[in-house]
Amino acid sequence: MSLLELRRAMKRKKPDFIRQDSHKKAKLGKAWGRAKGLHSKIKDGKSGKRRKPSVGYGSPRDVRGLHRSGLKEVLTHSINGLENIDNKIEGIVIGSTVGLRKRAEIIKKAKDNGIKILNVRDADAYLKDIEEGMKGRKEKKNKAEAKKKDKEKEPKKGEKGLAEKIKSEEELKEEDKKEKDKVLTKKDSM
Repeated sequence: MSLLELRRAMKRKKPDFIRQDSHKKAKLGKAWGRAKGLHSKIKDGKSGKRRKPSVGYGSPRDVRGLHRSGLKEVLTHSINGLENIDNKIEGIVIGSTVGLRKRAEIIKKAKDNGIKILNVRDADAYLKDIEEGMKGRKEKKNKAEAKKKDKEKEPKKGEKGLAEKIKSEEELKEEDKKEKDKVLTKKDSM
């Protein structure tokens, strides 16, 4: 049995260490806190009570802190972080704050160098999803810009376009002329 398999078996047996009385008081939370009460049975290690964290629950020293694949995790935020990586004993974890474009670049470079990416399951499928998403966003952005340009060309509700203003001025002149003609014809008929 390898040390990684041994660690996996040990961790399966390890109990969940939750704080004393966390089921009674919600404000305490589930995270472990040492039992400090004077009459605490957990603090005293009484049988039948919850177990306390201790050295015996730890992993074997040689595999402590390693990824389940057996590689040492190295956090990476840029392409420059890939230069000093030994792909036989180390794997990269891409930081959560890295954007999609830079993440895609890091994944491509890691694939070329044969470096394992520990927080991406299938690099090819993930790259394909990223590229499709970026293409879709670009199309959406172009549509929004085109729509915005069309809106700018259209006059707003309260405003009229230049051509409409000219037409409306001509119409006003014609209406004035017709009214004057009516008044003149009325005078002539009298």
